[in-house]
This record gives sequence, C-alpha cells and structure tokens, in this order.
Amino acid sequence: MKTRFRQLAWLFLSGGLSLGLSAQGFAAPTAQEATDIRHETQISTSYALNPLLRDQDIRVTVYNNKVTLTGTVEESVKKELAQEIALGVEGVATVDNQLDVREGFMPPPPVLTRGYGEMADDATLNAAVKSRLKWSRYADDVDVTVSSRQGKVTLQGTANSKQSMGMAGMIAASTRGVTDVENQLQVVPPPASAGGMRSGTQVEQGLSDAWITTKVKSTLLYARNIDSNRISVTTSLGVVHLSGRLHGPAERALAIQLSKNVRGVQQVEAGKLLP
Repeated sequence: MKTRFRQLAWLFLSGGLSLGLSAQGFAAPTAQEATDIRHETQISTSYALNPLLRDQDIRVTVYNNKVTLTGTVEESVKKELAQEIALGVEGVATVDNQLDVREGFMPPPPVLTRGYGEMADDATLNAAVKSRLKWSRYADDVDVTVSSRQGKVTLQGTANSKQSMGMAGMIAASTRGVTDVENQLQVVPPPASAGGMRSGTQVEQGLSDAWITTKVKSTLLYARNIDSNRISVTTSLGVVHLSGRLHGPAERALAIQLSKNVRGVQQVEAGKLLP
C-alpha cells in the first residue's frame, strides 16, 4: 500500500495526475513526503546508472530523510559504494545499510530489454563516436548513422572510398568503451562531375588553432588505450605539438595517428612525446 501511494504521489508531483488524484480523493503528499520520494528516485537512478550496482538486488526506501537499503550484493565494496552514493545526496541525514553481502551471489539474469543504465551507456557511446567522426578530416567523405548496444557499434551509410570507410571503422573501434565494430558502410564513389567538391585543404582552412587543440584533446580523451592525462597538446598554424611521456611505443603511435586524423591538422610534431 505504501509503495502504491508513493507511485501515485510521484505522478502527482510530476503534474500528470493532479486533477485525477484530486477527483479520486487522494490527498497531495506533504512537503516531507515529496522530498523523500525525490530522494528515493535520485538514489535509485544513481544505482541504475552505476555499472557496479545496476545488476545488484538493492531496494531503496526513504522516510524523514533517512535512507534504508535492503537486498543483496555480491561484495562488501558494493555495499559500501551503495551507502556512499546515498549519503552523497543532498538532504539525506542518515543511511541504514541493511544490504546483505553474499559471496557468490548471482545477480538476477539480464532482461531482454535494455535497462535505463544500459540505454544511457549506449547513448553516451553513440555521442562519442559521432563526435569523433565529425571532428575527423574524413567527415565529409562519409554519410554515417551510428548505433550501439552493450559496447558493439554499428556503422551504416555510405563512404566515398575504401580508405574513408576503413578510417571511419578505425575511429569507431578506437573509441573508449567500444568492444566491437560492425562496419556496414557501402562504398559509393563521388560522381565524376563533382569537381566542385571541397578538397581536404579547403575544408581545413578557417579552423582556428584553439579549435584544433580542443578537438585533438577530446579525440585523445575518448580514445581507448591512451592515457590522455599524460599528453600536452598545443597548435600553431595548424601544426599540432604533442608532448609528455606515455606507456610505450604503441600508445605513442596511436596518439600521433589519431591527432593526424583531426580536421584542420596540417602536421603533427611529436618529438617531445616520449614512449
């Protein structure tokens, strides 16, 4: 009954059932009840978005700013994490952490439909891949639609050459969080009469050094297998200068390659980028 009231009260707060509730004789929630509902929603959403907690059996109730956590988690560190997240919500006074730690606990099997957390992950991954493709010097060579599910990215659309198709796949595959890429791009050469198409040099004109620096930094930040915190980036007249110390030659080579692929980059100087 309490759960049913809270569900109805939350709908009342959102405005969707205010008239209906009034007509059926339901009283509006008090200010404290409304606050407790918001806390429950915020904490539950935080758990759904957290990859370490979203598949655990955690139930949240809040009464007079006091949070009670019940259910089962597989590790003590996850019990502590759940408590820290709840305590971090502004207005929460105390947390009664009744979570049971059960070694070997098997979380409920995943449902066929994506949960809120998985949908948020996929949307974030889509945005990262789309952004990196847009910043690439090959952006005008591909007309691509990006979709992802649980780390697997699918590219659909057209590319004007095999090189552009391959580079789009490489950019997607090197994005942090991507586990697999299905490159379904179709190669469609531009018409022979397309003499008015912009050349790479023409495309790159007019881009400021500040813009290039920002996009190179963002490209490296989103890249997997690169510790972008170790790389300093500056740009002068389209020439990108990379400096810092990385974990090995492979990481250095990837950082240089990705930087060269950013639109507007004329050259990459990496003499001070040490492996």
